[in-house]
Amino acid sequence: MTAKQILTAGLLALSAGIAAPGASTPEEKKKIMKHLTLTKKWDKTFPKSDKVDHSKVTFTNRYGITLAADLYKPKGATGKLPAIAVCGPFGAVKEQAAGLYAQEMAERGFLTVAFDPSFTGESDGTPRYTTSPDINTEDFCAAVDFLVTRPDVYPGRTGIIGICGWGGIAINAAAADPRIKATLASTLYDMSRVESNGYFDVADSAEARHTLRKKLAEQRTEDFCNGTPKPAGGVPDVLPEDAPQFLRDYHDYYKTRRGYHPRSLNSNGGRNVTSTIPWINFPLMSRAGEIESAVMVLHGEKAHSFYFGNDAYRKLTVTPGQENNKVFMVIPGANHTDLYDRKDIIPFGAIERFFREHLE
Repeated sequence: MTAKQILTAGLLALSAGIAAPGASTPEEKKKIMKHLTLTKKWDKTFPKSDKVDHSKVTFTNRYGITLAADLYKPKGATGKLPAIAVCGPFGAVKEQAAGLYAQEMAERGFLTVAFDPSFTGESDGTPRYTTSPDINTEDFCAAVDFLVTRPDVYPGRTGIIGICGWGGIAINAAAADPRIKATLASTLYDMSRVESNGYFDVADSAEARHTLRKKLAEQRTEDFCNGTPKPAGGVPDVLPEDAPQFLRDYHDYYKTRRGYHPRSLNSNGGRNVTSTIPWINFPLMSRAGEIESAVMVLHGEKAHSFYFGNDAYRKLTVTPGQENNKVFMVIPGANHTDLYDRKDIIPFGAIERFFREHLE
């Protein structure tokens, strides 16, 4: 067969909807989904609601990584529901802030899943405790796959919530996946920006990035020789006397009974050092202005990360005739971690109204 004949046959197969060799049917995908051992006990950092039914679920992303999730459904609900997938913060697991948001939104009538991203928590993927802008964006889209194919979900009424670093990833997912009809980015971090420029862009220069790349390249060599990645370290157990306020805020969440969890990265050893590598060159917000669906950016007035949310919102484009589909809501006096779990501060009423309006 000539090259031209091969190309023609391939195009005909695509136009006829024939699956490429190696593609899996839904039934085959279920067979190859890795079995995960999931805890059966309630090990969240927040109380269990008596208004919600909770169950453990798994699904697989486009890279074949099986993700673990907690599913929350309004107790006694029948028929189809609007649905929301939740993830974050960047150094957390689903038993922390993501689960709290998911349970709260389920109490308000949504079917929700809070999932552990690839390589983290109860989800699959090696090496452990690594991150990827591509794979982590795909994790959100895989959660949407899971939701829109459920018989108890309206497929056209699905949204996502990203907290902290997952707020930036949520915006990237919304730009990539039109099935996402509404997105909340809460206390948002732009991980590409902070990894490549440093906090407040103090290291935004080619020279500084070259120095960083050299250190990371040396770490790769060391990791290869050792056969295992070096962890970057989470939030320190003991704060130095000169610790900045934002580190004190993190410590108050991740290292105390308020938010500590044994599977949480920031509560323990942190991500791998070399996780930084792909974020330096990955323009996470590059297509934010092309999102046609609704986006709400939520940030605390006193958060050290406020500039991330403010600048991300400025990249969004209001859809003509839908002037209320891009929202920036600022919570007076709130710091970054207040929006992780402070139910007296997180405006769940406004969040519910946003999703009800845009998931109709």
